[in-house]
Amino acid sequence: MKRLNDVDALQTWRKSLPRGETIGFVPTMGALHPGHSSLMERARRECDRVVVSIFVNPTQFNDPEDCAKYPQPLDQDLAICDALGVDAAFTPLRDSLYPDDYRYRVTEGEASRILEGAFRPGHFDGVLTVVLKLFNLVRADRAYFGEKDWQQLQLVQGMSRAFFLDTEVIPCSTVREPDGLAMSSRNVRLSPEGRAKAAAFPRILRTTATPQGASEALTAEGFKVEYVEDHNGRRLAAIVHEGVRLIDNIPLVEVIA
Repeated sequence: MKRLNDVDALQTWRKSLPRGETIGFVPTMGALHPGHSSLMERARRECDRVVVSIFVNPTQFNDPEDCAKYPQPLDQDLAICDALGVDAAFTPLRDSLYPDDYRYRVTEGEASRILEGAFRPGHFDGVLTVVLKLFNLVRADRAYFGEKDWQQLQLVQGMSRAFFLDTEVIPCSTVREPDGLAMSSRNVRLSPEGRAKAAAFPRILRTTATPQGASEALTAEGFKVEYVEDHNGRRLAAIVHEGVRLIDNIPLVEVIA
């Protein structure tokens, strides 16, 4: 596996590839878990080459402390990528991806203002900007995104259509722990007791008839609820538990009330 530390190294490697090979891309912020591995495995099955980016993108954090606490086990992440047959891992520093110091950015003016966008001002500007940069650099045929970040997935797909990008955005099902909690890099920040309690989050979303009822049930469990809302056939929610922010979403057809 090639490790590419800056934009120049990535562009040089990309130009060296034979024409006609298909490229699969998995953008991540590291702290890789089996959910990320499932994206890489699918890319490996469907494409000739696989590129993974590992970059904790500072522009999508509205809270600098949250960014500072984000786990960054880089050596472990690289070992996972290598074991899964990734061809290149792109691990840039901030200045390499933001030579303009984030003066130029992508802003979506409607769907990014609700749900996550309402509680994390500027979050999706940072997400869309870094994804556009990465798409332009990797020039992949397909990019693989998990459905856990449903709103992000919808916005990335919309941006790709709006800017006529060649990269096809592939949605992949949420990977869950045996107790139902969606896999997330943030889960490791929970205490053992808190982690066990967090399993109530997806269970309540699935077994409560209304968003208001789910919000009340989550609050009764001791979670701080930011939102529970139904949109376009999905129930989307965010809670804070032991100071850790968790998100999830459930197709409404799977709600059993």
